[in-house]
Amino acid sequence: MAGRCSMRDTCGKKGLFGRDLPCPYDGPAVQPDNRDLLTSICGAEFASGPTCCTSAQLETLQSNFAQITGLGLILSGLSQQLQILFCKFTCSPNQHDFLNVTSTQQTDSGTAVASVDFFRWRPVRAGFFDSCKSVQMGATNGFAMDLIGGGAKTAPAFLKYLGDEKPIGSPFQINVPPESNGTPEDISRLDPPPRNCADNDLGSKCTCIDCPDICLTLPEVAEPATCNVGAVTCLSFALILVWCLAVGAFIGGVAIGRTIRKRREGRYERVALSAETASLSPRSHTRGLVGAGSLSQYLESENGHSMSTEDELGRGATLLDPVETAQPRQYKLNNVLRRMFYRLGYWSASSPWLMFCVIFILVGVLNIGWRNFEIETDPVRLWVSPTSATKQNKEFFDQHFGPFYRTEQIFVTTPEEGAVLSWDRLKYWFDVEKDIRSLTSTNGYTLDDVCFKPGGEEGACVVQSIGGWFGNSLDGYTSETWAEHLKECATYPVECLPDFQQPLQPQYVLGGVPLDDDDHKQYTKAVALVVTFVVSHLPGAEEWEESLRAYLLDLSERIEGEIGLRISFSTGVSLEEEINKSTNTDVTIVVLSYLAMFFYVSLTLGGGTRTDEDGFFRSLLTWARNFPGLFKKGASGALSIDSRMTPRWFPRLPRNLFIESKVSLALFGIFLVILSVSSSVGLFSFMGVKVTLIIAEVIPFLILAVGVDNVFILVHELDRQNLLHGPNAALLGGGATSPVEPRGGHFSQFDSSHDDVDAASVPLFLSAEERVARTVAKMGPSILLSSVTETVAFALGALVPMPAVRNFALYAAGSVLLNAILQVTVFVSALALDLRRAEANRIDCFPCVRLPVRIALLEGGGSGLGRIAKFIRRHYAPFLLQPIVKGVVVLVFSGVFVASVISIQHLELGLDQRLALPSDSYLVSYFDKLDAYFDVGPPVYFVSTDINVTKRDGQQALCGRFTTCDQLSIANVLEAERKRPDTSYISEPSASWIDDFLGWLDPAKEQCCRVLKRDPSVFCTPRQNSRQCRPCYEDREPAWNITMAGLPEGEEFMQYLRQWLISPTNEDCPQAGKASFGTALALGENEVIASHFRTYHKPLKSQADFIASYQAADRIANDISELTGARVFPYAIHYVFFEQYAYITATTQMVLGLGLATVLLITAILLGSWRTGTIVTGVVGLTVVTVMGVMALWGISLNALSLVNLVISLGIAVEFCAHVARAFMSAGSGLAVDHPAGQKERDERMWTALVDVGPSVLSGITFTKLIGMCVLALTRSRLLEIYYFRMWLTLIISGALHGLVLLPVILSVAGGPGFPLQEVDEEWMSNAIRNDYEYAPFLADDDSINSD
Repeated sequence: MAGRCSMRDTCGKKGLFGRDLPCPYDGPAVQPDNRDLLTSICGAEFASGPTCCTSAQLETLQSNFAQITGLGLILSGLSQQLQILFCKFTCSPNQHDFLNVTSTQQTDSGTAVASVDFFRWRPVRAGFFDSCKSVQMGATNGFAMDLIGGGAKTAPAFLKYLGDEKPIGSPFQINVPPESNGTPEDISRLDPPPRNCADNDLGSKCTCIDCPDICLTLPEVAEPATCNVGAVTCLSFALILVWCLAVGAFIGGVAIGRTIRKRREGRYERVALSAETASLSPRSHTRGLVGAGSLSQYLESENGHSMSTEDELGRGATLLDPVETAQPRQYKLNNVLRRMFYRLGYWSASSPWLMFCVIFILVGVLNIGWRNFEIETDPVRLWVSPTSATKQNKEFFDQHFGPFYRTEQIFVTTPEEGAVLSWDRLKYWFDVEKDIRSLTSTNGYTLDDVCFKPGGEEGACVVQSIGGWFGNSLDGYTSETWAEHLKECATYPVECLPDFQQPLQPQYVLGGVPLDDDDHKQYTKAVALVVTFVVSHLPGAEEWEESLRAYLLDLSERIEGEIGLRISFSTGVSLEEEINKSTNTDVTIVVLSYLAMFFYVSLTLGGGTRTDEDGFFRSLLTWARNFPGLFKKGASGALSIDSRMTPRWFPRLPRNLFIESKVSLALFGIFLVILSVSSSVGLFSFMGVKVTLIIAEVIPFLILAVGVDNVFILVHELDRQNLLHGPNAALLGGGATSPVEPRGGHFSQFDSSHDDVDAASVPLFLSAEERVARTVAKMGPSILLSSVTETVAFALGALVPMPAVRNFALYAAGSVLLNAILQVTVFVSALALDLRRAEANRIDCFPCVRLPVRIALLEGGGSGLGRIAKFIRRHYAPFLLQPIVKGVVVLVFSGVFVASVISIQHLELGLDQRLALPSDSYLVSYFDKLDAYFDVGPPVYFVSTDINVTKRDGQQALCGRFTTCDQLSIANVLEAERKRPDTSYISEPSASWIDDFLGWLDPAKEQCCRVLKRDPSVFCTPRQNSRQCRPCYEDREPAWNITMAGLPEGEEFMQYLRQWLISPTNEDCPQAGKASFGTALALGENEVIASHFRTYHKPLKSQADFIASYQAADRIANDISELTGARVFPYAIHYVFFEQYAYITATTQMVLGLGLATVLLITAILLGSWRTGTIVTGVVGLTVVTVMGVMALWGISLNALSLVNLVISLGIAVEFCAHVARAFMSAGSGLAVDHPAGQKERDERMWTALVDVGPSVLSGITFTKLIGMCVLALTRSRLLEIYYFRMWLTLIISGALHGLVLLPVILSVAGGPGFPLQEVDEEWMSNAIRNDYEYAPFLADDDSINSD
């Protein structure tokens, strides 16, 4: 029995350009008038029986199905699903059972259907949607549902989109009533079983790309193993536990020790009192000495007779009893170095002008290299190793596929960050875009000349803007209709294609879209408009971008006043220009910082010693107090014993203000710092090593820190030599030696010919040259130790592959070495000249002016110690060397170490590019808006090489849409990775060129691959008439099919491939390759050299995301390479900068580890003690660990910049420690560690070392750099603030604390045995002993004249 129909045939069109509408028909089904056409379209199901459709309706169906086939969906089975649906809808003989005409309309041909109800069961609808929702459109990196389903996410939304009446779609309204509305009595819902994409039937079976149910599941990505105890790592827990136990043990030990000591004191009180009244030798009067008399209990035998030091202590000498020294412990290398530096110092001081000539000639030769001076500003060449895989990949990509395009992006928001869209604002912005499109550069370039055109030269520019939804014009829209059209376009982007014919998803053009109560997006209330102009690397591109930047800067100043909007933007030239602008801004701050340090050094260099003259302000006060005496009667004739109390018209300023100051010497020392940097630049520029901005900004800071420290040490030691052997030395020592140079030239204790000279024969007064030579002899080895260690440590940084770090390491090592050479040569010569000037009473900076000799009545011998040295001598050293304080120091610093190690585990990687910009740069706002409102990730390309795609196995290794493709082909693996974006960071389907190319050959797509009928070897052009052409694979045996059997190989493959790449992508043939894949392949003569598969990362918001995206892509590429045997690598524009983070942790460990090993080796050799060398190395390591710990707390990430600063930290830490350690080793008698008097002896040596070099370290490096850092805090550059001010401040404080607090404590407890200097001033020591004096540095009596 024939069924009944609800509609049949066509009854005209709606409008002039509308499509055919069906006629309402309530009658029986009839036999078709063209059965062959019906079965060819709808299949064997309609091979017999009546139907409800006519030939005209079948032709319309055929045309619609051809569009679906043209999209490439025939490979997915989706076209079969849609074919079944609409064949039953149009031709089913039982149409009346599930279709009800609800309204009609009038046309020129009569009455036509206006709307129908289509009744389907919900499970059928859901199954139909589920079988279609994952089908992909590779060319657009999207899904077929975006094109044919309006991006629907549910079955009802999909059917609603298919049924909605619209110009491109259904010509009448098709409604699908839900089951909840009930079903009319004469209606039965259509329920054909939906086809499953996993079926074996080739008519419905899909491949893995379109059907997740049949995809092979990839193995889970192994997560790095972690160990945690609660919320903390096992390492942190262990360190905290050990430290807590140590604190408990320390507190318990102190408590127990005090208890035992109190009991012992009570038990032996009478014995102690008796010992106090015993008759002692004059040398046993301790007078509160820290170490004096500490050896007396070991220098007496049990029967009370005195024992010699050698008998009791062996080959050692105490600091307290130098006269009894039998044979001081010596270190040959030490003696060799002292003799060498003595001779160098004496020659430099004796022939200063010759030294100047020799050294400056050599320096001049080095500076010739400035002719090859070049500054490297290219970020890729700065931060990426030439052998880097990502750099090579980038070069390969640029060479074979062309450089990555340039983007000009604008964010439009309101001042209050509210809804940005309104009719007036929309009109205003469309005018702005019109201005940009017509913008002309200086040489006449426009956007059309430089933009990216995927359709070729005649195509449209890619401009991703809301204007694309409106055809770049608001004509035809009103204030009432624009919002509805916008919502329609945002919901169904395929309905509003821009002129470049690619769907614009809302996330590309709208940002900050809020949700309503039902979680539906409210597109008209978007907070930001996103506008992106894509520009190619063409001539004039940068010039046009500069014009665009100028236009947008002008627009940003007036747009808020004109329409209440704000813009944030970036052009292709913006970043480099703003970074250079930041550098120019930083120059002022850096120069001011240098000037502050120069000023400080110049004023303080001569203040290391104390004189008996009044200071500047005290002189003014004395003059003001005595000035009224000029007006008293008889005052002029009064005679004052102290001439300073005589009333004067003008104040009598202190001589040291003019004579003893060392401003010129300080400036010369600073000049040598600059000269060493300049010479290093010349040397390495000659060798072809380019300068970087880091070198220009950082190395002068570094060399100034190291060099000034050495300058202070040399000057302070010379001051000490002047006090002991200068013109007034007799007043201090009590002798009466004539202040003239001894006959026979100079006297050197370092020459073996004078070993038989006793102490008393050494002259008290020495010439200026001799004093300078002694200064260099004492401090030269210390300078050598620090300089060599720093030079080698910095040079190890050259092992880092990043050019910026490597070049910095080379320049720093060269600068440190050259600066040290200049300091022990020409600076020593300048030191001698300045000493002669001062002793000749000539004014500093004006040596031609000589002041008359002033007679001063000194009140007694002075110590010559400055304020800092006095503080260390009287307060700091005694306090630090107390046993209880040592314990507290060790506990505190061990706690800092534990905290630092815990903090380091949270140290982040990366470098936010916003930090390189000035704080007021317009790009800062742009990057903020980019993070907040742009939810699109960057594109990523997986490039395949070494695959022969002209053979079937090569094609199967790439493809994904054919049934014989390898399960683990590139396309299938990328699709499997897309389904786990949390680990792969891939969020979009990949564009597979091989699938689209082979699909283009399908003869069912009649407008795609075509050849001339008369000559099949010639391809048809797009404009040739269809009657002259036929499909390429028509009537081929075997026919085109999804098993790939019969598809082209070899030369035929290349022939078709070349034609596909030049075939225009349009509505007639969306699978043509020109627009979508024109740059995706690199072709050789008869081969495909390389090709890429394009996809997209998920939105990347943080540095961690960018780093993880690269690591994930690299992992995926390696897995594919291993599976296919081909070389596959990933490429994205940011990979080249983030590859370093894959190995920067290991690089940091290597550089710092090698640096510490170098420190250990050099310090152990030059100090003559592995124990002391190990301690110095450990303290240096703790300094660097502390700096790294503070980095995590202060928001400083680990990157190339901070790695440079960590290398600097290592060098500066050596500077803090080396001089103290050297002074400690040079002030001792060599007692064994386990000797009963060993602890006191080490305390006294450390006391001496702190007083000797502590002031120089504090003045020369700590205070100098702190002043420079204070000025640097004023910078507007976040990069300088974070990576220089914060890190260097941390470094200085950490280095000073570790070098002047922790190191003295550890050395005083476990330092190696020392080596007494031969130049210990025997004549002064013998005088002190004959006058019953103890060695001055160990006296703690502040009231004593010689206590200092």
